[in-house]
Amino acid sequence: MVAEIYYDDDADLSVIQGKRVAIIGYGSQGHAHALNLRDSGVEVVVGLREGSSSWQKAAEMGLRVATIAEAVKVADVVMILTPDQVQRVVYTQEIEPNLKDDAALFFAHGFNVRFGYIAPSAGHDVCMVAPKGPGHTVRRQFEEGRGVPAIVAVENDASGQAWDVALSYAKAIGATRAGAIKTTFKEETETDLFGEQSVLCGGVSQLITYGFEVLTEAGYQPEIAYFEVLHEMKLIVDLINEGGLTKQRWSCSDTAEYGDYVSGKRVITPDVKENMKAVLADIQDGTFAKRFIADQDAGAPEFLQLRKEHESHSIEQTGRELRKAFGWTDEDEDYTGSAAR
Repeated sequence: MVAEIYYDDDADLSVIQGKRVAIIGYGSQGHAHALNLRDSGVEVVVGLREGSSSWQKAAEMGLRVATIAEAVKVADVVMILTPDQVQRVVYTQEIEPNLKDDAALFFAHGFNVRFGYIAPSAGHDVCMVAPKGPGHTVRRQFEEGRGVPAIVAVENDASGQAWDVALSYAKAIGATRAGAIKTTFKEETETDLFGEQSVLCGGVSQLITYGFEVLTEAGYQPEIAYFEVLHEMKLIVDLINEGGLTKQRWSCSDTAEYGDYVSGKRVITPDVKENMKAVLADIQDGTFAKRFIADQDAGAPEFLQLRKEHESHSIEQTGRELRKAFGWTDEDEDYTGSAAR
């Protein structure tokens, strides 16, 4: 099956320019969406809790800021960009009671809709525009005349024009400059969670940690181990991002490439693939979502304990000391210090 990809010529910017858009939340994605939309000629209002630390930040950027309820009341399109674990509460208490009858609901991740934590009434368009990059990159690329690719979906087309609105929104934040790929809420949610847990976050971090432990337990210096299994990871990932696994292998030494072929499957055995299938199954049947939401509702005891355990690992202490010693300055955004949270 060939993916459907939309570009600038496939989207009419005037569609979203004719609507008032409420951006709920002003975090990583929220600030980028709000500013990019504004710079594309869209009327934007940022909806925040009273007393939010982001209120002044948004106002200083020249954006109109209001309470969530006030922002929703005047909006034709409501983009919900709060964290997954709080979206359903914000939706139930502040969005749903104030939503215009024909307003469209937009999301940048399908978690709450896919697992039934948010169930909009049938009269609303329900769409997704999900940039495949962090908010600061979405904003920077837009300012430089480029864009971050996005995936787009329509869960409910009540107006008969949901796709037009979704693609226009994608164009306004710069996504169609790079390409917007058509998907579904189900596909986006399940593949996103799987990628995070088995490869991008869980898989990579655990692989790095095990590599560090094997080397240090064998008597090698932790600083050397850190460089070999963690620091150089960015170099490898950049090459993969630029030209796939083939460019990464072509760019390494023949020794490294040969070691890739003969040792990779000794480490990542077929059992790992079976474990990945089990992770996917837990995502598909809602087991992971229920565990995550239940823990968050209880005050996140498991989440916070796991965070504490991993932040206290010796690889993190080694990294902090090395980054100080090799030229990183206090001006860099290194969020691993004690004041980070």
